[in-house]
Amino acid sequence: MKKVISVLLCVFMLAGVLSAAVFAADEVDYLVLGDSIAYGSGLSNPVDAVYGNIVADTEGFNYKNFAIPGHTTKNLLNRMKNAQVAEAIAEAEIINISIGGNNFLLGNLNGLLYDGIVLADYSRFDEIAEGVYEDLGTIVATIREANADTAIIIQTIYNPQTSYVGEVYQAGADRINAMIVRFASENPGEIIVAPVADALTDSDTDFAEDRIHPSAAGNEKIAAVIVKTLADNGLGTDAELVINTPGRDARGTGMFTMAVNLYGTFFHVIAVIRNFFAGMFGGAA
Repeated sequence: MKKVISVLLCVFMLAGVLSAAVFAADEVDYLVLGDSIAYGSGLSNPVDAVYGNIVADTEGFNYKNFAIPGHTTKNLLNRMKNAQVAEAIAEAEIINISIGGNNFLLGNLNGLLYDGIVLADYSRFDEIAEGVYEDLGTIVATIREANADTAIIIQTIYNPQTSYVGEVYQAGADRINAMIVRFASENPGEIIVAPVADALTDSDTDFAEDRIHPSAAGNEKIAAVIVKTLADNGLGTDAELVINTPGRDARGTGMFTMAVNLYGTFFHVIAVIRNFFAGMFGGAA
């Protein structure tokens, strides 16, 4: 009798081990890369409440996030050389990337505001966007070298600003998004475009005080877009979002927006004066 019981226990234990192995094999590795949006900088609890974690909780994915605030496309390329990140890329079945916005913002903003508001000259915007397109090609090629089968999701860039600054931001976002769509069109099957920009349109609720990063509500909207994008491409189920930890908006970050809006108003005044004198003297100022 003891032998029979021992055999039965072994069978049950083996069945449990096999079930766990099957479950582990079925678990999808979901990797998030990119900038402060992907990191969750608009939240005071980004680790638990950023959209990538919401997507993972909703879909039951094995989740890793190696996003770094402030990263541009060039920074991301360097980041992908890190051994831990490279290993995660090689293992991931889905890679979700938010990148490109900082190509405009870092080191360029004042000049771009002047170009856009005062001069109505968007040539530098076009140059930056073309650079994003080239880097995107290198980013995708680098991922494919390590992992030929992974699904690569690229998010479109939203516009969090309003008024004069908002017009310049929109010009930048439109150009980056055009490059993302162009890359997807010219390289069928290489990337999947997630239309995040279409979802984040309410400046009062979608963005944190800094008017750059998504709020808790904004992160939930991004998660919903990603979940639907996964479902539309046979990579997940279009399920109701699972919010295990409600997001908390970061506070005390409004000074940046105040400064940017001040710049925008200042440049607008310059533009009005410039146009006045141009009209008075019958030529371009």
